[in-house]
Amino acid sequence: MLLRRRGNLKRVLERMCKRYFRTSANSDAKKIDVNDLSRVRNIGILAHIDAGKTTTTERMLYYSGRIRVMGEVHEGNTVTDYMEQERDRGITITSAAVTLQWMKHKFNLIDTPGHIDFTMEVEQALHVMDGAVVVLDASAGVEAQTLTVWRQADNYELPRIVYANKMDRNDANLELCKSTLSSKLGVKTLPLQIPFKNGGKLEGIVDVVAKQKCIWSGESGQQCNRIPLTEADGEIWELTTKAREELAGDLADLDDKMGDIVLGLDSVEHISDKDIYEAVRRVTLSQKGVPLLSGSSYKNVGVQLVMDSIVHYLPSPLENSRQSFLTESFKDNLSAKVFKIVHDKQRGGAISFLRLYSGKITKGQTIHNLKQPGSEQISKLMVAMADDYEEVPEVLSGNVAAVTGLRNVNTGDLITSSSTAANTARKYLLNKKKYTSEQVDEVFGVGVQVPDPVFFCSVEPASLKFQTPMEVALKELQRENPSLQVSFNSETGQTVLGGMGELHLEVIKQRLISEYKVEVDLGPLQIAYKEYLLNPAEYTLELKHKIGGVLHAMTLMMSVKAVNADEKVELLTLDKHPDYAPHLTTVTPRQIMLLKQGIISGLQHGPVLGSPVVGASFKLHRLELKRGTSESIFISGAAQCTQKLLQDAGTAILEPVMSLEIVSDDNTISTILSDLSNRRAVIRNIGVRGHCKTISALAPLSELLGYSKYLRILSSGLASFTIEFHDYEPVSSDQQAKVIQEVGGLI
Repeated sequence: MLLRRRGNLKRVLERMCKRYFRTSANSDAKKIDVNDLSRVRNIGILAHIDAGKTTTTERMLYYSGRIRVMGEVHEGNTVTDYMEQERDRGITITSAAVTLQWMKHKFNLIDTPGHIDFTMEVEQALHVMDGAVVVLDASAGVEAQTLTVWRQADNYELPRIVYANKMDRNDANLELCKSTLSSKLGVKTLPLQIPFKNGGKLEGIVDVVAKQKCIWSGESGQQCNRIPLTEADGEIWELTTKAREELAGDLADLDDKMGDIVLGLDSVEHISDKDIYEAVRRVTLSQKGVPLLSGSSYKNVGVQLVMDSIVHYLPSPLENSRQSFLTESFKDNLSAKVFKIVHDKQRGGAISFLRLYSGKITKGQTIHNLKQPGSEQISKLMVAMADDYEEVPEVLSGNVAAVTGLRNVNTGDLITSSSTAANTARKYLLNKKKYTSEQVDEVFGVGVQVPDPVFFCSVEPASLKFQTPMEVALKELQRENPSLQVSFNSETGQTVLGGMGELHLEVIKQRLISEYKVEVDLGPLQIAYKEYLLNPAEYTLELKHKIGGVLHAMTLMMSVKAVNADEKVELLTLDKHPDYAPHLTTVTPRQIMLLKQGIISGLQHGPVLGSPVVGASFKLHRLELKRGTSESIFISGAAQCTQKLLQDAGTAILEPVMSLEIVSDDNTISTILSDLSNRRAVIRNIGVRGHCKTISALAPLSELLGYSKYLRILSSGLASFTIEFHDYEPVSSDQQAKVIQEVGGLI
């Protein structure tokens, strides 16, 4: 994301020093064969907020020789949290890509946000990962956002390793991490390490497979000293021996090859380290189990072992079967997906981040976007280092590149070298892979699915001179962040922003002010309600309109019925009844497409709140169009018919309901529960996490406005919470009257 280099001279000098490459890193880079994709790892760091993703990434950069000095989140000087808002808040807002080398391997690593408001950033990054490291807070185990990112990674079939961070804390609990991974995620864990302490202080990590104690030395934990365990180590020896035997047994159950090895031995103690390592890799790549690592990134313990595990257990681009159809169909031609766009005026405007699946991309190359007509030419070709970039002459398949000069690409677009290459790939899939034409279009054309916003508010420039700059800035921000929705309310004449949460919209406002120098005011936050049908309805619209002596006329008869919003049904179907079918024989596909456009337009504003209507299915009974009737009038007529149908059917309000998790101590738990009952919350579970209690509940979003501040007051600052969108649910009749009254007169 674009960084406006502000602040004092000290911070600028610190960051300049950090960008300076160490000699060891450069010499190591010469040993890496850039054409060897088996030595490339495209990975992401995923986690709940404040689990330690950015701190872990910072240590990786340091130990790899990429930076000279380690930054800290609380000091606001880390490499990947480069935005002003990230440094001020101490959280990751936008995903950042960095490149580093380790053990003669190249890592293209993406540090992702942990806050639910920026989950879209995670979704964009998952498209281009081959594997992921999921970071847990060892004192909390699997948390609310961990569940979300895990489900997202499941959708992309990504092999994962889990890193239990913050093992230096007194309440850190590896067994808690294992049990929550099993109970909440249904994951079979493969514990490869055991942390050990001395006098309550984390001393090091035991490598279970090699039976070695790993102890770190040096001012910043640069050196990992491995000490073989012996029976003289007593309890640690016994724990490690037992853990190794259990690991071998679990691997034998999950991996046939390991099962055969175990059956051929008298004791699992005789299994070689190599056989275990290879079995862990096979199980990880098949996603039958997940390696569990331990450490404390802040205390510089265990990070190098995480990097070793990325090399050993996570896949290379050659092993990503999910994207093999791209490499096979495009062969040596370029195929790359756009997964992130940022704006940087110093580097020529928009910077598009690409993951290459086949071929190569070169500076000045002409590319073809499968979604857009025509071609574009790349200006600069770079490798990203958060907000810093290194220009390169070419980037090969399997890697990540950043390019400038592309004006018409959007997140999720697939690009190639020419339309001929795209057509050849399409024919290959149709002929060799036996895909249908629709499936090929989906493979090549589908972008990222953007979630619906849960909040919206008006945005106005402080004066007329900021109107045009505001519109330009919002267009750029929306291209960077597809989960930001910008619309214009014709009734009020205001621009409306839709976002994923309070923090999301607040950050947008701050970016407009600080980065774009546009003074704006945001209106009060409003809940993104929806409406649903109460009854079926039928209506016939007869429309006549004369323009410039030409008569435009149509007769349209449609009906509507309610369906489950999650049910996959056609928006519009044709009535095949003998009474109506003869009237529809002349209806063309073009007319059906235009009719759907009008219906979609009409569904945007329900009769109760003016909110979008969901769960409606339409049936066309009759359509008569006078020759020469314009398409715009046809679409407008379809929208009018839709609006009349909604009025006749009647609608009611759906409100967003959030999944809420609260962590607090025993002294305040009863007060919090009492308050939740007044907020129409449904308690799902009350559990124990170390010395704290956890509350899992469902609560309407309208009842949670400003809850963060209220909870701090209620618990004297001892409680914390996370929320995530759960579902839309109907409101009661009493509550609906209240919602109408609150929303009335507002946007």
